[in-house]
Amino acid sequence: MADELTDRIKGVPLFSEFSEKELQRVAAIAKEVQFAAGKEIAKQGESGVGFHMIVEGEASVSVDGTEHASLQPGTYFGEMSLLDGGPRSATVSAKTDLKTVSLTSWDFNALLDQYPELARKLLIQLCKRLRSVESSISQ
Repeated sequence: MADELTDRIKGVPLFSEFSEKELQRVAAIAKEVQFAAGKEIAKQGESGVGFHMIVEGEASVSVDGTEHASLQPGTYFGEMSLLDGGPRSATVSAKTDLKTVSLTSWDFNALLDQYPELARKLLIQLCKRLRSVESSISQ
C-alpha cells in the first residue's frame, strides 16, 4: 500500500520533483478518509486546510452552484489550500461513497519545517504553473 500511495502522490504535478524518499515522507503523513455520498468535502469561499486525492468513488466540482467537472480516482483537489490555507475556489461534493488520501496543511507544514528543501521544489513547481498560465493568457 505504501508504494502504491507513493506512486499516486508522484502523479501530482506539485510533487513531481520530489525524490522517492521525499515522496515516502509525504505518504507517511497522508491519511485515508471516507465520505458518504452527498457529503460536501470543500465549500467554495471557505478556508481550505488540505489536499485530497480520490482513491475510490466520484466527486462533483461546482462553482457558484454550477457543476463544472466530475472527479474520478486518481484526480485530486485542494493543493493550493494545502500551501496557503486560502479560500476554496470551488465546492467539491461526493457523488458516490468516496475514499480519499488526504494531507492536512498542519501536517504538511510540519513536514516542510523539518525538510525545508521540499519548499524549494514546491516553489519551482508553482513557478512552472504560473508561467504556463501566463503563457496561455498571452496567446
